[in-house]
Amino acid sequence: MEFNERENQELLQLFEGLRVADVRDGLDYLLLHFNYSIPYTIKPLFRIRAIGIAKTVRYLPFKGEIPKMTPKEYLEWMGYYYHNICTYPWLETIKKGDFIVIDQSSVDAGLMGSNNSLLGFTRGAVGYLTNGGPRDTDELVLQKIPFWCKFVSQKTVIGRLQFDAMNIPVNIEGVTVNPGDIVIADGDGVVIVPREKSFEVAMYARKELEMDKEGRRKLYDIMGWEYDETVK
Repeated sequence: MEFNERENQELLQLFEGLRVADVRDGLDYLLLHFNYSIPYTIKPLFRIRAIGIAKTVRYLPFKGEIPKMTPKEYLEWMGYYYHNICTYPWLETIKKGDFIVIDQSSVDAGLMGSNNSLLGFTRGAVGYLTNGGPRDTDELVLQKIPFWCKFVSQKTVIGRLQFDAMNIPVNIEGVTVNPGDIVIADGDGVVIVPREKSFEVAMYARKELEMDKEGRRKLYDIMGWEYDETVK
């Protein structure tokens, strides 16, 4: 599913600078109190913010059997596995501003690691969201790759995961994310804004942010604190 690039960038500008809490409040204005917040089982790998357009991917548990083989044969099978079973076709389609949303069926395997996450980042991805978990996480933190996940995994995908589909609705801990939705993520977690509701939600979210800044500026004045970027 393709979306107009100019429209994508305009939508992202609507949410620029907004916090997850602001956007959550914006959804509440529309009485969507119980929708679109990714549960707290999904946490940031480290404190960072990202806003992007959902590019969705789904992986399933591997349905085959691991054949009997020698370590040398296993090395060859690994190459076959990556090229034919657990493939990454979506990496070639990433555009600037894409937020990669991966349903990996909660399988304990590091579908994303220090190398392929960075590859996606260099192609324009702004962050990753998964109901699974990455590995090589020390490097991910060092490289400052924005990542929200259910857990951290030590394991490779070999014999554990297989590619299923991309650019389809996916389920992340009970929340449906559609291609083209807006994904807002920070230290408070992740919230999804359906594309068709983005203008209304952003308007009310901006209102909440400005009220918060105004109130905290007064408190900064009482404390004699210098203004920082969160209240300017």
